[in-house]
Amino acid sequence: MSDAMHIHPEVVTTHDVHHDEHHVHHHKETFISKYIFSMDHKTIGKQFLITGIIWAIIGGLFSVLFRLQLGYPDTHFPILETVFGKWAEGGQIKPEFYYALITMHGTVLVFFVLTAGLSGTFANILIPLQLGARDMASPFLNMLSYWFFFMASIVMISSLFISTGPAAGGWTVYPPLSALGQASEGSKLGMDLWIVSMALFVVSSLLGGLNYISTILNLRTKGMSMTRMPLTIWAMFFTAILGVLSFPVLLSGLILLLFDRNLGTSFYLSDIVFADPNGAGMIILPNEGGSAILFQHLFWFLGHPEVYIILLPAMGMVSEILSVNSRKPIFGYMAMLGSLFAIAILAFLVWAHHMFVTGLNPFLGSIFVLLTLLIAVPSAIKVFNWLTTLWRGNIRFTPATLFAIGFVSLFISGGLTGIFLGNSTIDIHLHDTMFVVAHFHIVMGVASMFGMFAGIYHWFPKMFGRYMNSTLGYIHFWVTIVGSYLIFWPMHYEGLAGMPRRYLDKSSWVSFTQFGELDKMITIVSIIVFAVQLMFVFNFFYSIFKGRKVTTPNPWGSNTLEWTTPIRPGHGNWEGEIPEVHRWPYDYAKDGREFIPQTEPVGENESKH
Repeated sequence: MSDAMHIHPEVVTTHDVHHDEHHVHHHKETFISKYIFSMDHKTIGKQFLITGIIWAIIGGLFSVLFRLQLGYPDTHFPILETVFGKWAEGGQIKPEFYYALITMHGTVLVFFVLTAGLSGTFANILIPLQLGARDMASPFLNMLSYWFFFMASIVMISSLFISTGPAAGGWTVYPPLSALGQASEGSKLGMDLWIVSMALFVVSSLLGGLNYISTILNLRTKGMSMTRMPLTIWAMFFTAILGVLSFPVLLSGLILLLFDRNLGTSFYLSDIVFADPNGAGMIILPNEGGSAILFQHLFWFLGHPEVYIILLPAMGMVSEILSVNSRKPIFGYMAMLGSLFAIAILAFLVWAHHMFVTGLNPFLGSIFVLLTLLIAVPSAIKVFNWLTTLWRGNIRFTPATLFAIGFVSLFISGGLTGIFLGNSTIDIHLHDTMFVVAHFHIVMGVASMFGMFAGIYHWFPKMFGRYMNSTLGYIHFWVTIVGSYLIFWPMHYEGLAGMPRRYLDKSSWVSFTQFGELDKMITIVSIIVFAVQLMFVFNFFYSIFKGRKVTTPNPWGSNTLEWTTPIRPGHGNWEGEIPEVHRWPYDYAKDGREFIPQTEPVGENESKH
């Protein structure tokens, strides 16, 4: 490691976030070099987190707006026309704009919040701190990864302000709808901006992922063998590998889509007939030989690993938080590693279970059914190990602990419904119904948000040197978990009855009128849950400046290395030598002691792990 990366003796860690008095590398840092174009992994992690929170508010607001439409399809809300103008004339959302809201909600939450916001935040903050590194392998590329994400955000936001509106092809942007500008307003410029934004996002993910992998493999401190790494780091490691291998496939699919849209190619288009908008009969497009199914293969080859790119960091953090707060070693460390590895491999082998209704060869479908159901095995191992870690533990019910337990609950209940969808015969009935919406929101969307909340509450003292308000944290947890089940669990029954997703008004179907009151209830609860998330956002930003100050470097009594740094670590993390590691990170309740940090040598009479 170069001398420039080592912190110098004259570095002083400041005690106030607004001061910039400390000198790193012999020069005075300005506000811009410290907080904006920072190369400190901790600051970059905070940039990802705060950008992710802003996106989560926007994406959540979209869902509240289209829930208003779903719960009250015949009601006029003047505020909608005030906000959206021509897209909500008369106070009712137009069908094409409703589809744009759905598209942006899915894109924002899946990619910008649960991928960049979750991995970008916690991989950046925790990898160097928990491994004993001064910073990432390449701080400059790390900074670039955030700014590519920021540019992607700007392009995506800008699509909301153009006359034809944002992309409206579903978050999966299936052609031919997304490939033909004349197909709808949402397939015009908004779709091009969506593709450009996602291309920038992929670059950001690749820069980050390569950095995380390099750091984990090369910059571990003395004594930190791979099997002494916390499960958080293992989870980030597999997440980064999944991203590096799968995101380029999405990028190639999107580039071909851009070609079809603008250069007259036919990768996804063939035999398309249009009604002439001037009423002069039909228009037959010249495209031949393309296959819309090809796009589905390319999209879902990223799309399914993406589920685990979102879930694995949450799984790693939940493992750490449950172990620390139940004051017990994690149960089955090697089994947890093996299940992470199995999930990472199987994630690449199940993508076509999203495509059972595309005319897929039934024999090939049966192979994907088998592989899909197989992924339940490592998932079940993880659940068993989390529950046995909690079993008879001396549990501290901090907000972080509650959200971690909530994650396990959601992962179990949401995962069970995946067994239905994993069977191709049942999936033919359930595909593109509200059952699918309910399943993936619980198992992936809400569960991962719970993992993210757990991580924020747990590591907030390390990030900002202050605590978040616990009372608001408890309110946040209970309203969110009860609300999440009230919103998404009933959708399973709607889906079993055949109710399709992405339709803005189902009231004209006699078979679905029975769900009218249920949809109103879901809408009301979603508004309440959204309001509580705004309370969390207030708690977060208020606590950064006014929260109770942390007075001890290790407030949770944790074994991992990040708690051996000063309360407010400077760039370089440790003021003196980087500590050496002598043991695994889960020595809790051992030899009569509540916890034994990784830096403490193993005693002669001590039982070795």
